[in-house]
Amino acid sequence: MGNVTLNSALISPPVTLADVPLSRPVKLGVLASGSGSNYGAIAKAITENQLKAEIPILIYNNPKAKVLERAATFGTKTQLINHREFASREACDQAILEVLRSHGVEWVIMAGWMRIVTEVLLTGYENRILNIHPSLLPSFKGIRAVEQALAAGVKVTGCSVHFASPEVDSGDIIMQAVVPILADDTPETLHARIQVQEHRIFPAAIALAVSQYS
Repeated sequence: MGNVTLNSALISPPVTLADVPLSRPVKLGVLASGSGSNYGAIAKAITENQLKAEIPILIYNNPKAKVLERAATFGTKTQLINHREFASREACDQAILEVLRSHGVEWVIMAGWMRIVTEVLLTGYENRILNIHPSLLPSFKGIRAVEQALAAGVKVTGCSVHFASPEVDSGDIIMQAVVPILADDTPETLHARIQVQEHRIFPAAIALAVSQYS
């Protein structure tokens, strides 16, 4: 990393969307809980014909999630599945699974989905669920990954796209981007720079995973 400046990001593997053109559009089901910025990056890549895919359904679990505004912008159909209305995680995931299948979804994309998925969903879409995490896994798993990195005093962190697995943030890694930590970084400033890289690698990681594992 000797030639990497403080404001640059190193992506591994060094793959772009142009490197992994898909033979046909893949149907993605997106799960989102918050603002949906990663969903927006994926949808933008699709509308710009960079990622050969479509999003027939976006499922959200927070009635006030701002992702609804982004979904309206891109014309994506949405459905609320409020986890608070279910007796168990498994029951909620079963409802999610049924909606995804009813829309012909082939791959599931967790774009800021703040829920731990159960075997119900993991089995229903075995090796076809992708997640993004704001750290260089296997470091700083779980919540507050950005704060964990700052507290540890490391010099770099980043983001990872990986397969969802029963153990949180432990599935096989598809792509990562390295983000240097600056001396005056706060959780907010560091997270903002990590998000820039998330938006860069998530669409490419989707194409890479689909091309290699479909």
